Amino acid sequence: MKNVIICLMLLLVIKTNAQSIDEKQITHILQLQEAAWNNGNLEKFMHGYWQNDSLMFIGKNGITYGYHATLNNYKKNYPDTAYMGKFTSTILQIKKLSKEYYFVVGKWFLQRSVGNIQGHYTLLFRKIKGEWVIIADHSS
Repeated sequence: MKNVIICLMLLLVIKTNAQSIDEKQITHILQLQEAAWNNGNLEKFMHGYWQNDSLMFIGKNGITYGYHATLNNYKKNYPDTAYMGKFTSTILQIKKLSKEYYFVVGKWFLQRSVGNIQGHYTLLFRKIKGEWVIIADHSS
């Protein structure tokens, strides 16, 4: 009986550590995106997204599908550093949905010379080929 309890405790510790590793990886991706944005590098910012035509981005103008279409929208809406401003993001919740999916809720703020803007986002992360990527982004 004692061995069973010890095994169950070890499984719980392993499961908890695996979750925290995934959450750390996702948080790191978001930190890299924030740094890339603040350096005016939209291509590098997009590294957190799934490079696929099925990537879904939902914003004020509706749904955009595809990595390149999403990047082009960012370039159109944020043509220079005056429009990009200084980006800060606060994660409000990271929730594990399954072994390969995480749901992230947060808020964002752009301090800009052309006027500050802010909003919230929900991100669906999926682990594809061992890497966490954003497969759906709803930002408002």
